[in-house]
Amino acid sequence: MKDRNILSNYWSIVLLVISVPFISYFIFLIWPTFDDWTSMTSPSFEPFFMKERFMFYGYHWRPFDTIIGYIAGLNPQLLYPAFNHCLVILGHFINALLIYRLTVLLGFTRLTSNIVTTVFFFLPATMATVLTVDSQNQTFAFTFDLLAFLCYVRRRYIGWILLIFLAAWSKENGLMWALICPILAHGFDYIHRKTLYKHLIIGMGIMAIYALAYVLMPREVVVYDEYVPTVTKVVLSITKFVFTAFVTVDYVYLLHQPSHNLLLACLTLLLTLPFVYLVFIRQLSMFFSRRVACILLSMLIAASPHLFTVFSMMHTYGLLVFVILLIAISLSRYKINVKPVIISFLLFMLSAVTIDVHLWYCSFQSGETGRQMAQDAVNKTHKPIEKAYTIIIDDDYTKLSSFCVVPCEAFGWGRAVQLETNYVWPTAFEDTTIARTPDAVEKARQIAQKVLNESIADGVWIVNKTHIDVIEK
Repeated sequence: MKDRNILSNYWSIVLLVISVPFISYFIFLIWPTFDDWTSMTSPSFEPFFMKERFMFYGYHWRPFDTIIGYIAGLNPQLLYPAFNHCLVILGHFINALLIYRLTVLLGFTRLTSNIVTTVFFFLPATMATVLTVDSQNQTFAFTFDLLAFLCYVRRRYIGWILLIFLAAWSKENGLMWALICPILAHGFDYIHRKTLYKHLIIGMGIMAIYALAYVLMPREVVVYDEYVPTVTKVVLSITKFVFTAFVTVDYVYLLHQPSHNLLLACLTLLLTLPFVYLVFIRQLSMFFSRRVACILLSMLIAASPHLFTVFSMMHTYGLLVFVILLIAISLSRYKINVKPVIISFLLFMLSAVTIDVHLWYCSFQSGETGRQMAQDAVNKTHKPIEKAYTIIIDDDYTKLSSFCVVPCEAFGWGRAVQLETNYVWPTAFEDTTIARTPDAVEKARQIAQKVLNESIADGVWIVNKTHIDVIEK
């Protein structure tokens, strides 16, 4: 009887524990692509604490990323990207446990807590984070934020403040929970309105201290054009935010032109619609409550750093707790006839897991493309080179987030070769991109010869889609 009660109360946790080893095996097969090659979590060989980027890298202040890069650099062939994947999976599992604990603490039933925990763990919106090599910063910023809220509602305010800083040092958007914690606590009746106003002032003080430290520390600020907000970018970011957070569909089949399959995309969407209808549309009146208003305001605050810079599918991860709370509130309104909810939930999960498998396969294929290109470059380069120069003939491939990466980005502009050689060579990189024209290959060869003649590099790799040409001295 006791075992039966444990299973009925914690079946989502049991499901997660069973799933993690299988999920881990397949995620460990994913190779780095795109930002993974240049992020602070990629293997680093500079002395610990002597690194300039331990404090700042561009305009980022993420010391935990630098520590991870240092650890990966101890034995990159063994630890990269396996160590990064371990951290992401561990963080995601911890976050699912915290979601369960949070919903129980907020007074939801065990059935509701189990459903929303399962939804969070397998939701395709999390996969842009879980399937990416350098995304542990996003994962653990969320972990520290959830812990900060749990400390806050228990009135352990020192813990709340410390955890907010830990979240911010993982990723900057974690700082927003300095405001979110009191707003969310007020929505769930943990604090009164007067206390809310006082703690919002404290929250703004926390953010001001962080901002002051950021400004006073010596650093070289690099502002990329893609991070400069425009009206068009903000509108596009809001659109991405709404769709990725609330619409579960296979976006690869829907948006990625080479993979376009409207029938399969529609099928994944149709399977989720009954659950979406019962949770959101049928319970539309819940959106007029103070509790939901606080959740939506918190979601907007959490999203704001990305909405006004760059919003990608990965950035949805930190917002999903608010979607989960909305689902929990809606499910709590079904007091008697829960059978339709259970059936719709099962259909939703069928769609979610199907999409997850497809997203994993796309990520795996992108990584394998980069890996094969790196092997090709190594095999064609007759001797190790110190300085490499990559000439990319502009791809006519289309890209979708971190799932479907163009070949030159999977190749890391040449940096994939470092992992293939266990970071022995090359030690320095430069690259350029030329337009795809009928004489592009010949033009690339002319540039390569000039680079070699001027001793800019010891060897040149010409990247033409997935094909590598090597020009050496």
